[in-house]
Amino acid sequence: MRRLFLAAVFAAAATPASAQAPSAMGMWLTASGKAQVRIEACADPASGALCGFIAGLINPTGPDGVVVAPEVANDFRNQNPALRSRKVLGMPLIWGFKKTSDPNVFEGGQIYNGENGKIYSANITLQPDGTLRLRGYVGSPMFGETQIWTRAK
Repeated sequence: MRRLFLAAVFAAAATPASAQAPSAMGMWLTASGKAQVRIEACADPASGALCGFIAGLINPTGPDGVVVAPEVANDFRNQNPALRSRKVLGMPLIWGFKKTSDPNVFEGGQIYNGENGKIYSANITLQPDGTLRLRGYVGSPMFGETQIWTRAK
């Protein structure tokens, strides 16, 4: 009886660890705290392994700096004039990432910075503490900026 009880305890303790591996997919809060990003497998494999879309906005502002409703926020800073009227909610933010030999690392992607309307090369790493390390850069990752995103609650 004691052996059966111990076997059950060990089995129960082992189950949560193997039930679900950590993943970069899911809902994330950006480092600025201004947006929630939904990261998922890209619908089109040509777009890479991971894609991310703006799923929520916190106090977005319009061109005049006045807070607007998230549903009406436009991409007014985009360098492409044809895209300045597009809605921010649902807008692609990251794309083109490729899997590496490490299941928690994705490289060779791109990220759109809505604060300045520019696109940067980027890499993503799911950290052991469950945060997401996103490195945006021009040319080489050595010349870039790192942001830490947290899971949205």
